[in-house]
Amino acid sequence: MPSLKAIRNRIKSVKNTQKITRAMKLVAAAKLKRAQDAVVASRPYAVRLRAVVASLAGSVDPERYPLFRTTPTPKRCLLIPMTSDRGLAGAFNSSVLRRTEAFLRDSKDSYEEIGVAPIGRKGREYFRRRGTPTYTELRDLMSGPNRGSALAVAAELSRLFTTGEVDEVYLIFNEFKSALTQTVIVEPLLPLSADKLAGQGASTTEMKYEPNREELLAKLLPRFVQSNVLRALLESQASELGARMTAMDNASKNAAEIIGTMTLQMNRARQAIITTELMEITSGAESLKG
Repeated sequence: MPSLKAIRNRIKSVKNTQKITRAMKLVAAAKLKRAQDAVVASRPYAVRLRAVVASLAGSVDPERYPLFRTTPTPKRCLLIPMTSDRGLAGAFNSSVLRRTEAFLRDSKDSYEEIGVAPIGRKGREYFRRRGTPTYTELRDLMSGPNRGSALAVAAELSRLFTTGEVDEVYLIFNEFKSALTQTVIVEPLLPLSADKLAGQGASTTEMKYEPNREELLAKLLPRFVQSNVLRALLESQASELGARMTAMDNASKNAAEIIGTMTLQMNRARQAIITTELMEITSGAESLKG
């Protein structure tokens, strides 16, 4: 059995850890409300923009626009896994990385090359250790995703696609459901498909456009790609905070259980020491009488 001092030190260490996990839970909970509000606020805009783009794409020749360019036999695919910059977020990072590895394994015969451009330090370190080809590095985005960061990512991905460096681009991220539930999804970003857009919410209302449809669609397509990237970043950030809050809550509860077990063990050790001392005193007194 460990000594009484060792048990006390262990309890003190676990209590200090519990203070950290409780603080991290509170911080994550405070940030989660803002991140959740940002996700909810972004969804109606994304839905309406998709409907407008679908309506425009259905009335013009999409082949005139580079972002609609399709390759009969795509050779190069680019994956954008979105992870966090820090750990201690439960299965948030591992679920994205497992899904990315599954895509790489299942689609290796469909492309000549599959590369990644991970967002988040955990993803960069993971794929760097495994030597997975990386087209570009997208840094410092998960700490505070905004329209500026989404514009930079969308512009870089659009450049890689329009110049022919990659033929298809996929986003892999956690979609926020609740603080307890996040779902990993693989979402095709490029090329855009007029048929898929039409099936995902084209408006049935006749609209009048100024300027003309072709010019307006050319202006909206980069914004549409940016909107998809921003939504994925916001969903991922909210999912990370929810996963971290849940993980830290579980860690705090586990620490409380360990403290309770160690306290019981400490009390038993103290009782054993006291019992031993009483027996020694009693034996000494009896020996003096004899």
